[in-house]
Amino acid sequence: MISVSLCMIVKNEEDVLERCLSSAASLVDEIIIVDTGSTDRTKEIAARFTDLMFDFPWRDDFSAARNESFAHASKDYCMWLDADDVLLEEDQAAFLALKEALDPAVSVVMAPYHTGFDESGRVTFSYCRERLIKNHAGMSWAGAVHEAITPVGQVFYADFAVTHRKTRPGDPDRNLRIYQAQLDAGETLEPRQQFYYGRELYYHCRWEEALAVFSAFLADGRGWVENNIDACCHCAYCRERMGQSEAVPAALFGTFLYDRPRAEVCCELGRWFFQREQYSQAAYWYALALTCPRDDRRGGFVSPDCYGYLPCIQLCVCFSRMGDQKRAEEFNELAAGYKPDDPAVLHNRAYFQARA
Repeated sequence: MISVSLCMIVKNEEDVLERCLSSAASLVDEIIIVDTGSTDRTKEIAARFTDLMFDFPWRDDFSAARNESFAHASKDYCMWLDADDVLLEEDQAAFLALKEALDPAVSVVMAPYHTGFDESGRVTFSYCRERLIKNHAGMSWAGAVHEAITPVGQVFYADFAVTHRKTRPGDPDRNLRIYQAQLDAGETLEPRQQFYYGRELYYHCRWEEALAVFSAFLADGRGWVENNIDACCHCAYCRERMGQSEAVPAALFGTFLYDRPRAEVCCELGRWFFQREQYSQAAYWYALALTCPRDDRRGGFVSPDCYGYLPCIQLCVCFSRMGDQKRAEEFNELAAGYKPDDPAVLHNRAYFQARA
């Protein structure tokens, strides 16, 4: 069985840290806590779980802090969690099974990271992250924000997931502030950081600046395929926010230069045509979304609803608007297979029953 060091960086996490550590403490062999300046009860809570606590002055660099936490690890693998992460009961069991069975030759274990949820708790946004990293194997964190480790050697995709459950908003300006300070200091952002800089500009409604950054990122040609696809989508979102709706399809079509159609992109194209009451064209793209294979292991951002529920419920509306109530009802029942208690499904079902 492999051994695991849980390595965390924390600051003022008294509201979530106990929940996180309680879900993980029995799974790992040691817990490393690097505190970057807490002024609340964070250290007191951490001390209930470990005596391996270290202070590290915060310097607007997440990679530096994470590398510091890994530097204190003594076990076979380093695992990272944020304080507002949790391992659910089923994922705890899967994690323990992985520890028993993992080939020690594996360098990096990738695992799903669930970060978006609907009102029923179903996952609406997910992506794979490097979760277990072999200790002393020459890998380190890079990037002041949106930090990551570039995997080397043998990579294994695990079944357990980490669930991100925020209880309060963070500092919405922090990441953009760090990027701006880097640029003001004359630093050049490498492709991945340039991509995320564009996203931060987008989150701050700075559409024109975001579009310029994404366009430059794509023109540079050094981006990872998944980031390229997402950048094309964000170019479309920027165009739409800027009132340039007619330019949206071309930006979305740009994703096809990098890989086969993704359901998320097809649903965006369907939405564009649907908003223009071009229901036949919208139905084409929603139907195509249903044929797109979902592959979480590719590493990109995944919206699970786009691979089932969303195309079905939209096809229901499209066919109803086109006068084909039989096909519309069929697609509503297909949508029900994904979300049986969804209000839209129940509303549509009542509508069709009233017409019978």
